[in-house]
Amino acid sequence: MDPAPSLKIGPYAVDPAVVLAPMAGITNVAFRQLCREFGSADSLYVCEMITARAVVERDAKTMEMITFGEGERPRSMQLYGVDPKSMAEAVRIVVGEDRADHVDMNFGCPVPKVTRKGGGAALPYKRRLFRQIVRAAVRAAEPAGVPVTVKFRIGIDDEHLTYLDAGRIAADEGAQAVALHARTAAQRYSGEADWTAIARLKEAVTNVPVLGNGDIFSAQDALDMVAKTGCDGVVVGRGCLGRPWLFGELQAAFRGQPPPPPPKLGKVAEILGRHGALLADHLGEEKGVRDLRKHMAWYLKGFPVGSELRRSLAMVGTLAELDDLLGRLDHDAESPVDAEGPRGRQGSPAKVVLPEGWLDDPEDDTVPLGADVMHSGG
Repeated sequence: MDPAPSLKIGPYAVDPAVVLAPMAGITNVAFRQLCREFGSADSLYVCEMITARAVVERDAKTMEMITFGEGERPRSMQLYGVDPKSMAEAVRIVVGEDRADHVDMNFGCPVPKVTRKGGGAALPYKRRLFRQIVRAAVRAAEPAGVPVTVKFRIGIDDEHLTYLDAGRIAADEGAQAVALHARTAAQRYSGEADWTAIARLKEAVTNVPVLGNGDIFSAQDALDMVAKTGCDGVVVGRGCLGRPWLFGELQAAFRGQPPPPPPKLGKVAEILGRHGALLADHLGEEKGVRDLRKHMAWYLKGFPVGSELRRSLAMVGTLAELDDLLGRLDHDAESPVDAEGPRGRQGSPAKVVLPEGWLDDPEDDTVPLGADVMHSGG
């Protein structure tokens, strides 16, 4: 077996070289803690996306979202922004108030409400503006020694690829690593990720680590991505939905150890209960248990669970009720053979909605109007 990749981001040795991708409504402090309990404390677990302008405006909901667990180090925060000034100010607040140890920047969001204003995956097309935003963040973080990394997609669509320029620019401006979700914005989460693009980015960007993201649903997928692309680490998103133990499998795989056995339904029930308790601690019992509902289908995917019990679990309201319902599951049921397949949103490819004239001049550095949104979380 080839040696596992070695990854350093600023002062942090990331071992194994695994990053939990920020996911809206998912990667709160409770889910991150659960993933860390299975994986390595030295991997990176990134919080939900935080909007730069919302930090500057000290939006109450956003400041509440910037929550890290006791002993959670390094604290990884992902920031979204389209304006160099607000990005610089947000980073100054984050590092000046010691709210994070690592800042990742999001230029990969394909959602129409974001791209139609010129944000997310649309923005790297504007090379000068992209450069200015990365430069602003890096310079604001430098005095505190906080590393900045940048995540982006292949491009807007097959005719407008931006990732090679984005990678070179980010590295030139002092980003400590770049991560590529190997899909275009037009693909959204559909089809297959193009891992050959990760290999091309690795060839083009030689002075900072290159991380690969897209279609890692098992530990073997991660090993295959590293072998095929030469990337310095992997970013895991949808593959861990309802499967936080994937981080334990990844750790074993990268260290050349035998994989832990897949959990039977009884173990899954135990993990679900733990997840519910962590969410209750974080959000209060009512909100926490309600938040757990969206995870049910992912945890129970492929297991023999009757429709009535599934429905009850999807509507669970208290920790006591959760405990009772989990006790009714067949605890000896084996892990389903298809447990490692795609999960989470996939959707269909679609034309990317852009501001009028967006593609006319890639050197235009005008800050897009209305894209500097206040809503954190994605």
